[in-house]
Amino acid sequence: MPTSANVRVRLSLMMFLNYVIWGAWYVTIGTYLTATLKFTGTQAGAVFGTTALASMISPFFVGMVADRFFAAERLLAVLHLIGAVLLFLVTRVTSFPPVYGLMLLYCLCYFPTITLTNSITFRQVENAGGEFPLIRMCGTIGWIAIGATIGYLRIEKSSAVFLLSAGVSVAMSLFCLFLPHTPALGKGAAVSVRTILGLDALVMLKRRDYLVFIIASILGCIPLTFYFSFTNAYFNEIGLRNAAGKMTLGQASEIVAMLLMPFIFRRVTVKAILLAGLFAWSLRYGLLAAGNAGPAVWMFYVAILLHGICFDFFFVTGQLYADQEAPPSLRVTAQGFLTFVTYGVGMFIGSNLSGIALDFFTTSHGGTVTHDWRSFWLSCSAGAFVILLVVAAFFRSNSRIRSKL
Repeated sequence: MPTSANVRVRLSLMMFLNYVIWGAWYVTIGTYLTATLKFTGTQAGAVFGTTALASMISPFFVGMVADRFFAAERLLAVLHLIGAVLLFLVTRVTSFPPVYGLMLLYCLCYFPTITLTNSITFRQVENAGGEFPLIRMCGTIGWIAIGATIGYLRIEKSSAVFLLSAGVSVAMSLFCLFLPHTPALGKGAAVSVRTILGLDALVMLKRRDYLVFIIASILGCIPLTFYFSFTNAYFNEIGLRNAAGKMTLGQASEIVAMLLMPFIFRRVTVKAILLAGLFAWSLRYGLLAAGNAGPAVWMFYVAILLHGICFDFFFVTGQLYADQEAPPSLRVTAQGFLTFVTYGVGMFIGSNLSGIALDFFTTSHGGTVTHDWRSFWLSCSAGAFVILLVVAAFFRSNSRIRSKL
């Protein structure tokens, strides 16, 4: 029996709002910190790295608290309400320590909501395989919508993005009260740090190809964070109009790539797909280095549109490969471990390295700060290409992702 239309609509709106909240500040925070608050690249990278720290900590929270004590929709409402307050407070401070502290607290509230919204959806739909992708796609549409709005309003350098996100957080908190009731299922269940972090999956690292895949996945998160940390700041600094709006084309390309991937899986090996994704990262950064806001602006458009290949070919394929390679008893555990080492460890390293790299390519004369963006992006391109060479040399599996299409 298919899920009722009423439930699907509510779950879709939940995804839409949850990703509007994230998209409102995630792409533009680097611009606000460097252009408005005059933070150094290292400071801006550290603030951006709070997202990775939260990604490492949130599995503890969801595994030890959300699954055992509270209904998911009520916890979601509380987290967004607290998040709204913290986002408002971010707009009231201008120095590094309080901004960093408040953003860390906020991310600790927000990032568990990604798991919670997925959990609510999986629990409420009758056919997760057929219905979840369309419901989750509403989150991507929300990200595109808020990016286009911010670009149109030209508030990328303003603290208004945090106020906008806070306002939607309040609306989301209220809306959560109308979501289908999703009670905790793990009351009284035993819990361990090893289980929550997926450390049981370490046994899979004994296989050479899987070990190379995990190392490459961690390294692959580095170019990802360089892009999200400073691309918007770069576009605004060189005078590209409506930068946030233009960057949403990347999410549109992600949808297209996702729809094409089942057909690609039938014809191309995992190794080839991963290499294509890494090559796209290297090419993307080369285009960012060579482009400009004038005649060569087309390079920026191509760089943005490569996002579907960059993200889906490497990260989504990696998630499917991990699920396919894991024995049935370790599939959930393997996903938890992959999330921890990529969005947690990998992105934390990448966030901090991106800030250090920007400072390395920055000079100051008479109070005027100049960023050597060309060298910055070329170094990113070279780094992505080195990761490609590592995968090409050491990842020798010829397996393919199994697709039912």
